[in-house]
Amino acid sequence: MRRLKEDDIKFLDLQFTGLFGRFHHTTMDAKMFKIEDFTDGLPKVDGSSIRGFTEIHESDLIIRPDPATYATMRWIDQAKTARLICDILSGGSKRDTFPRDPRGLAKKAEAHCRDRGYDTSYWGPEVEFFVFDKLEVNTMTPYQGQSYHITSKEAPWSADGVGYTLRLKEAYLPTAPGDTLVDYRNECVDVLTNNFGIVCDAHHHEVATAGQCEIDIRFDTLVNAADSVQSYKHIVKNIAKKHGKIATMMPKPIALDNGSGMHVNVSLWNRGENLFYDANDDYAEMSQTARYFGGGIMAHAQALAAIVAPTTNSYRRLVPGYEAPVYVAWSTGNRSAIIRIPAHFKGEKFAAMKRIEFRAPDPSCNPYLAFAAIMAAGLDGIKKKIDIGDPVNENIFKMTEEERNTFGIKQLPASLREACEELKSDSEFLKPVFDGETIRKIIEHEEKQHVEVAVRPHPHEFAMYADV
Repeated sequence: MRRLKEDDIKFLDLQFTGLFGRFHHTTMDAKMFKIEDFTDGLPKVDGSSIRGFTEIHESDLIIRPDPATYATMRWIDQAKTARLICDILSGGSKRDTFPRDPRGLAKKAEAHCRDRGYDTSYWGPEVEFFVFDKLEVNTMTPYQGQSYHITSKEAPWSADGVGYTLRLKEAYLPTAPGDTLVDYRNECVDVLTNNFGIVCDAHHHEVATAGQCEIDIRFDTLVNAADSVQSYKHIVKNIAKKHGKIATMMPKPIALDNGSGMHVNVSLWNRGENLFYDANDDYAEMSQTARYFGGGIMAHAQALAAIVAPTTNSYRRLVPGYEAPVYVAWSTGNRSAIIRIPAHFKGEKFAAMKRIEFRAPDPSCNPYLAFAAIMAAGLDGIKKKIDIGDPVNENIFKMTEEERNTFGIKQLPASLREACEELKSDSEFLKPVFDGETIRKIIEHEEKQHVEVAVRPHPHEFAMYADV
């Protein structure tokens, strides 16, 4: 409350996340905000108007701001504005956490972790995204045809480029002037760090052309890390708009080039000790606890796909040949496997860095749901002692089908519909965190997305089939 006065805040932006990952907000005059609103909450949400929340007869929901999420929104010029991320409560006399509040589910996953004897889990998401100069989409005439047009000065197809275009799949860590987004990313890091308290390690251009970026943020506890991802998405989009550009978390916007992932690094701790580290493991310095946790992720990988890769576009990224993990396997340096144990450093000095990197998620996912589901899968692996098995150190993309069968390597779902079917048949591991209605809503929403795309001809189909 003191900061609102010291920072001369005129408006307060109350933000929350819908079930399917969209950031929502309502704004109020800062003078109208009272200290008891932190405990009582505010009656600001019609749940029936948020997809996946409530029906019309049970629509009154309450948002309760978390003071730890206070940040100033520097890109708003007209009146000083601060934000608070909110939890969602059911209306009426009970005022419990709303069962489909993603942040509430993430808190439930943290509690489940503590109940199993691990006082802390750390999460390090690596969020990739594209920044285009312009994106034009025509979907208003579905009977005549639909189209999109991407403009980027960096791209090899650009007519008004800078003369230093970046070729497909060859844009990793270029210097300026080929990398045109250094100033943009610098500003994003400045806002993330100094306004939102989200510590950034580094930033760089990623492998794809046309402005693929990554800003590395420091690991944090589960809910805090999910808050940071939502804030990160919000910031990079708004700073892009300020620069006259558009940032997108779409996993695969460019054909024949790499897509954007959100690799998730995770470790379990107790009393300050990293329980994933074991100096006696010569291959990966990986404890049995870590092996069971990773085994749980691999055992439920196909079902997890529906939550960590939740769009039809996600499965245009999850194809062989573009560094995206397609096969259910693990290794140390092998980026064709869905689980990697980073091996940059070894030895007791670096014990705190031992972690599992799960490479299937992408930035279109709801981070609260993704982290909660990964936690549920990993803890199920520990509970059932599902060992991760032997590592695969070969390039799985180059293996024949017979070789993959020899190693027992399964494949992730090839479509969102397949992922939904996997989740239908394998959702029991989620039950300590997700209720049945939440899982049903997720499946129902994603099946609708699948149909939305399936009933429309793809432009490339005309090139393939118009002359049949």
